[in-house]
Amino acid sequence: MGRYTGPVNRLSRREGVNLFLKGGHRSNERLEKRISKLPGQATGRRSKLSDYGIQLREKQKLKRIYGLLERQFRVFFSRAAKKKGVTGETLIQLLERRLDNVVFRLFFASSRREARQMVGHGHILVNGRNVNIPSYLVKPGDKIEPKRKESNVSRIKARLEMYKDLSAPAWLALDSERAEATVLRFPTKEDAGLPVEESFVVELYSK
Repeated sequence: MGRYTGPVNRLSRREGVNLFLKGGHRSNERLEKRISKLPGQATGRRSKLSDYGIQLREKQKLKRIYGLLERQFRVFFSRAAKKKGVTGETLIQLLERRLDNVVFRLFFASSRREARQMVGHGHILVNGRNVNIPSYLVKPGDKIEPKRKESNVSRIKARLEMYKDLSAPAWLALDSERAEATVLRFPTKEDAGLPVEESFVVELYSK
């Protein structure tokens, strides 16, 4: 199955929680009112899930938040499982370090989908070098900035102005005036603030 290209709010309604897939830096009041109902159903009733169903839904939430296909997600889970520490928290750390997610977290884009396009089209520099791989993992000390093309910088500064009342995560240092940022440290589960119980994802893949 290819990447989902339909209405993204439909995915949030399917999971019963706002995944912040559209205009992802702010809550959506209209969506919040409809989120209790499954898409395509008039009733708000949701069937009781089995243990497997609960695990599957948590995995789907995580995949959809970061916009990954199943194969991509399995690769990240496999890498997390091989590292020391708590697998679920390590998985979230790896996903947060993706360059497309970092571009989104810095308010250079209004959604991870837009951020992925920006990276893929070569509009983002890491340490002064063009990186067009959305899954590139940033590390402490990395400098993230837009390619210094006037239209590119103007668009990103417009985004920063739009979200000037919001703050970047504590693991990223953002200079809004210069439209550039530095990775201060590795992110944590708390930094991500996801509506996901990652332990269920680990249980699902550990069977």
